[in-house]
Amino acid sequence: MENLVTAQNVPERLPFVRRFSIHRVAVFAFLAALWLILWRQLSGEWSVNDQYSYGWFVPFFAIVLFWLRWEDRPEESKKDEVESRKQIVAIALTIVALLLLFPVRLFEIGNPDWRPLSWLHAIAVTTITLALLWSIGGKPWLRHFAFPVLFTLVAVPWVSPLEEPIVQGLMRVVAAIASEVVALFGIPAHLEGNLIRIPGGLVGVNEACSGVRSLQTSLMIGLLFGELKRLSILRRIMLVAAAAAIAFVGNCIRAFVLVWIAATQNVTAVSRWHDLAGYAIVALVFLGTMLLASSFTRSKKQRATSKLESKKYEVEKEAEIEGHRSGFLISTFSFLLCALTWIVAVEVSAHAWYRAHEHDLARTTRWEVQWPQNASNFHEIKIDDEERRILRFDRGRAAAWTLSAFNSTDAASSVAKPLTCTLFFFRWNSGKNSALLANLHRPDVCLPAIGWNQAGDTGVKKYPVTPDLSLPFRHFEFRHGTGDESTQQVAHAFYCLWQDVVSPAAAKSQLPEIGTSPSGWTRDERIRAVLEGRRHLGQQVMELVIQSRGPVDEREINARFESELPELIQLESKK
Repeated sequence: MENLVTAQNVPERLPFVRRFSIHRVAVFAFLAALWLILWRQLSGEWSVNDQYSYGWFVPFFAIVLFWLRWEDRPEESKKDEVESRKQIVAIALTIVALLLLFPVRLFEIGNPDWRPLSWLHAIAVTTITLALLWSIGGKPWLRHFAFPVLFTLVAVPWVSPLEEPIVQGLMRVVAAIASEVVALFGIPAHLEGNLIRIPGGLVGVNEACSGVRSLQTSLMIGLLFGELKRLSILRRIMLVAAAAAIAFVGNCIRAFVLVWIAATQNVTAVSRWHDLAGYAIVALVFLGTMLLASSFTRSKKQRATSKLESKKYEVEKEAEIEGHRSGFLISTFSFLLCALTWIVAVEVSAHAWYRAHEHDLARTTRWEVQWPQNASNFHEIKIDDEERRILRFDRGRAAAWTLSAFNSTDAASSVAKPLTCTLFFFRWNSGKNSALLANLHRPDVCLPAIGWNQAGDTGVKKYPVTPDLSLPFRHFEFRHGTGDESTQQVAHAFYCLWQDVVSPAAAKSQLPEIGTSPSGWTRDERIRAVLEGRRHLGQQVMELVIQSRGPVDEREINARFESELPELIQLESKK
């Protein structure tokens, strides 16, 4: 009979029932919509940039931290205890942040990887959340819940002007330390920027230590354990600094070990230990920070007493506060409903802006690269971590092989010279990144950056692949080296940018994106893309570089490329 609901135990169950009142459901729905949209937006960077892959854990940690804070929350402020001026300020901040969400979301859809927008979005969401908590619980709630609300900021990508100097600075320092330590072990090592030259070849610190990845992960781990242990501000700062120091020392050890492996075995052996060494650093930071946090923790007795007093105070004040809380929530329910409606309207209208400009778009033929696995000297080329970080492609592959020469009776003919082919293929799926990214990997951008001089540009030409499909390629010529032309290295680069969806006019043209100058990824370009309603709907780049010693006749190289292209393209089957 003890399990029956009687008149005596109903009052004890009322607080449980109140937790699921319509007002709390409205608050939950409003905050859930805000945070899910933000986390979904940030997940694009977490997916394509390994440096921020730890961000996938941040939403889970933030929810857990908020729940733990909710368990020992202070009492809610009475309606008459919250000054009307503070309520007005909280409402004004919320309204301004909500209005800011519309232009932010409009530009984010067209430029998902524009990092200042991610910061504006995150700041707007945290401001709205903190203002709501302040209006409900006053300053005690604002202080109590500030950390779990702001914790997501640790997963927002740093803006490039801040990130680049730190990345490059850490690489140089780690490379210098690793080269000096390697030299102490009797291995000749010479530092060349971020590269360490050893007798067996070059080892790049951008491969052995990917910039600030471990540093940023250590910041997240340090902040997490500091909150779990409820440390003081000073001790949290000390814990984060210690976590960053562990990560830095670990990166130095990692770079030294990988250079030592390259010197004692071979450079290719580095790739087998690269990822394992990276995971080892994360584990080291996690365990080291956890041990340090435990040593900083308050005594169990003090913490238990604090939780007991908090629980006792909550029971005593529950009945007294309930009347004030109900009146306050009723007065804010309409505002929350309007705010939730506004969030939905922002998403619908922002997407509708782009759909209105995409109603007449035509879908192009999908194709993939068919890699010549059986070609002479075919081998894969590792794509540099820095290149992956900049381009943020969803799929990428590179390979090289030797191209057989034409049969020619003239020994002096250029076609009798051996040719080396290098093929790059990158794929960007729709939605995650800016449409400008593909324009960053162009021959007239990449080859001059590594010492090649552009000698020619013959423009765009369509090359037949099948009777029904011709692909547009832009043909560049580059030279490397000094002295006689016959001894210079010559590279003919064929570049194709292919969009999944294009306008009817572009479908009949030769893709003006190829014929124009490379994108500078400027603010004006991004704004213009939004105003024109252009968002990223999927694209891919194919770049084939044919390299020779000495000049090659342009007509001959064009004919050779035209004959090889159909063998390199495979059409996707329609399902």
